[in-house]
Amino acid sequence: MASPRIGLALGGGGARGLAHVPVLEAFDDLGIKPHAIAGTSIGALIGAAYAGGMSGDDIRDYTEKTLSDRNAALARLWQLRPKRFADIFGAGGVMQFDALRVLEVFVGDAIPQTFEELKVPLAVLATDFYGCREVDLRSGPLHSAVAASIAIPALFKPVTIQDRIMIDGGVVNPLPFDALPQACDIVVAVDVVGSPVSRGKTPHPSAGDSLFGATQILMQTVVAEKLKSRRPDILVRPDIEAFRVLDFLKARKIMDTAQPIRETVKTQIEKSIKAIEKSADGKKKA
Repeated sequence: MASPRIGLALGGGGARGLAHVPVLEAFDDLGIKPHAIAGTSIGALIGAAYAGGMSGDDIRDYTEKTLSDRNAALARLWQLRPKRFADIFGAGGVMQFDALRVLEVFVGDAIPQTFEELKVPLAVLATDFYGCREVDLRSGPLHSAVAASIAIPALFKPVTIQDRIMIDGGVVNPLPFDALPQACDIVVAVDVVGSPVSRGKTPHPSAGDSLFGATQILMQTVVAEKLKSRRPDILVRPDIEAFRVLDFLKARKIMDTAQPIRETVKTQIEKSIKAIEKSADGKKKA
């Protein structure tokens, strides 16, 4: 029989999404390429790199190289800040970065320019801000689609695609396993949303922790509701609670902390494949 078609859904969670890398390495260890990938936010970014031909090890090396020098990374980000005073303190008084510019500077050469250049079909999830709904992007310019998907409110400016204002896909679909083709025999979903964690001596969160923690609670609620009606065959939840949404400068530590799931995912995929093969053999004998 043909090899089972495995769909891979990579969820949103900011820097915690770097825990997706060991999952990709598990696929590489098994010599398996996903039949299709669906990604939200950081999952869309990593999914685009993987669907574009990078291996899990390639993505790990690229991430460590890009973020290993803290001062260089911060200096590069600071150069991308809004240049006009009005842009920094206007429209709500919050400084926002241009998601597409940040993407181009940090990872632009790591992912293809268009969906059509990808080696694995990819669905990128974003949110139509004024339409109040999910947007599933699968063709055309890839960089702008990923930029829209990673456009965390307050941190990044919304991205305009086809006259629609887009923000972070995690707002409506933090774990997009339902965006994978129905033809997938096995669905693997990686949930990196996490939960708010008390930090320091005071139980009261900082302004930043309050903002991102509230978003985590919202995303957790969305995922929980989805799982009531449908569950992926393999649900992966790396132990990365200790990390914040913007802990990108802790990239190596996040990936190392999530490393145990590499073997766990391999075992679960192999078990699922054997179950499908056993069921197919049983039907032949019948």
